[in-house]
Amino acid sequence: MQRWSWNVMARGALVAAGLAWLAAGPAAAQGELPKTVRIVVPFSAGGSNDLFARAIGQRIASKFNVTVVVDNKPGAGGSIGSDMVARAEPDGGTLLLTSVSFSTNAAVQPKLPYDPLKSFAPVALVSRGPMLLVVSSQTPFKTTAQLLAAAKDSKGRMNYGSAGIGSVGQMGSELLNAMAGTQVQHVPYKGISNAVSDMIGGNVEMMVTTAASVNGPLKAGSIRPIAVTSAQRSKFAPDLPTVAESLPGYAVEAWWGVFAPAKTPKALVDKLNAEIRAAGQTDELRELYARESTEAGTMTADQFASFVATEVGKWSKLAKDRNITAE
Repeated sequence: MQRWSWNVMARGALVAAGLAWLAAGPAAAQGELPKTVRIVVPFSAGGSNDLFARAIGQRIASKFNVTVVVDNKPGAGGSIGSDMVARAEPDGGTLLLTSVSFSTNAAVQPKLPYDPLKSFAPVALVSRGPMLLVVSSQTPFKTTAQLLAAAKDSKGRMNYGSAGIGSVGQMGSELLNAMAGTQVQHVPYKGISNAVSDMIGGNVEMMVTTAASVNGPLKAGSIRPIAVTSAQRSKFAPDLPTVAESLPGYAVEAWWGVFAPAKTPKALVDKLNAEIRAAGQTDELRELYARESTEAGTMTADQFASFVATEVGKWSKLAKDRNITAE
């Protein structure tokens, strides 16, 4: 676990903050945060979730004069950290910063200890952006149409890699299979870096992944991007067509968001939403999000809740239709 904190307080003030639970209910109802806020990241330190949490944590600490701690709790596709937040007091003192895997992992996990829709109060969409459809440079494919035509002819002899069962890479690739009528076979890896290595070696032909995860191989020319997965073309790769231009209706995006435990007062949720959205308009966070080829979210808390429900429903239906399960 890696912990980060800002606005370090005097020892006496920290002791006093430890007793703040006595008034947490009335304070939370008025939209006041506890003196210490923990942002749980359900993945290891150093990745995009962790970097986003630290940047947002700094803003929350400064804006509300509180101490913010980022707490990495990896495991089970993000379920361990998510469960911690679901069980926490709904006073704004414990938040979850996670990614699209929140919805894809929920779709393939039949026995989660929490309900992805009922156990949380969605707070804010941090950022969102397209992923890439990439192929090994050892393949001849230059377009999505060429790839799909070859996949149909191969009758199951082509492979795609992903970071594991329930990852957005797997779900995005299976959505491609479902919509195109192809049978590209899944090769799950323990982490995206292993999948990338095997793609460079020519062991898997295609992959749906974030641009940041293949930045080095893309520059080296060992992996070739052929399309973006968003519904519209991306300003981060303006020369790349969308998958939807060859397969109408296809759309997959990476996204990151903040959640609180269910029953967190609406006043707190809205206050946090406003600050996270404002933070996303600063040059510092715009640049940070752009490194992941994403843009800051602009949704209200209610809009984000609807967005999450749609994502969970979309991936749950795909998992059921394609018989994808983590067990």
